[in-house]
This record gives sequence, structure tokens and C-alpha cells, in this order.
Amino acid sequence: MMPAARESLLDAAYAALARRPWAAVRMVDVAAAAGVSRQTLYNEFGSKEGLARALVRREADGYLAGVERALVSHAEVRERLTATAEWTAVAARENVLVRAMLTGCWSERLPSPALSAVPSSSAVPAQRRADGPLPSPGDFVQIVRDRAVAALSAAGAGNGDGELARSCELVVRLALSCVAAPPGEGGVAELVRGALSRQPV
Repeated sequence: MMPAARESLLDAAYAALARRPWAAVRMVDVAAAAGVSRQTLYNEFGSKEGLARALVRREADGYLAGVERALVSHAEVRERLTATAEWTAVAARENVLVRAMLTGCWSERLPSPALSAVPSSSAVPAQRRADGPLPSPGDFVQIVRDRAVAALSAAGAGNGDGELARSCELVVRLALSCVAAPPGEGGVAELVRGALSRQPV
């Protein structure tokens, strides 16, 4: 199957999830919305659980791609970290699956695939990856922190990897707290800038 068809199926599944709880999403409807047969859908994902895992993996990858963009969006280190925190808050507000992944709070409306890897017999490389472990909230903290450290170190930031890692982790955890309890006026950026003003970044 072409990657574009897989994306169409994932788009259709995401659109269906916006309209009804995951338990009420039917594979036949997802296939029809994507313009493929139900058999094609099963060939690609194996099962509804496989589709759920692939959808969660795609949304996780989309969030992390946004993190990468934020980390190169400004010349100044503090502004890069602020942009990363703002992206985290926006992505979680706009995407229910990103919010669930970052907080670990999966409502009954959502698919909630096991985070551990599942046995995969799929011949589709993208599905084998989706069947691997999915990131937990703690994993996201580490992944985003490590990507921030790598990006900022390459830009010559920080007086030591330990201090830079602590500052990056502080920003990630602050962003996640803003996902759970949205800030008032001034928003995420003001909180992050205030926290970083006391950090040796």
C-alpha cells in the first residue's frame, strides 16, 4: 500500500474519533471514508487495535516534529525553549490524542492502546513501528529534554550539559503543567521566561 493511502486511513480514523467515541468507530466506516476496501484497511493495520496504535504513533510523531521545529525557530536559546513550551500547550489543546499522551489521562472516548510493545506479524514497516512501545508521559519528558539539549548544545548553549539538561527539563515539565492546568494572562511564554530568567541557560 502507498504511504498516502495509509495516511488517508489515519486521517479518516482521526476524523471519525472527533465525531464519536473510539468504541463506536467502525472499521468499515474508516475504510469507506478513505476510499478503500475494508480488507485493505485490515491488511494495513491488522485490527482496530493496530489502527489505534498507528494513530497514536502518528500523533506522537507529529508532536515531536513540532518540537524539532520550535527548537530551531529562534536565534536565542530562551526563545527556542519558550517556543517549545508554547507548541506543547497548543498541540495538547488542539489534539486530544497528544493531550492524552502527554498527561496519561485517556478518556473513554479515546483509544487507549497499551504503551508496551505488542507482538507484530505485520509486513508493513510503519505498522511494525506502531506495534513497538508507545511513549508514556515520562518518556515524552525525556525525549523532548534530550532533543532540546542536543539542539541547544549544537547552537553553543549552556555551560555544562547537566545545567542545560536541568533547564530543558524544567521547561518541559512547566509546559506539561500548563497542559494540565492552563495558565492565565501572559500564558505559557511568560511562565517559561520567568523560570528561565533564574536559570544559567
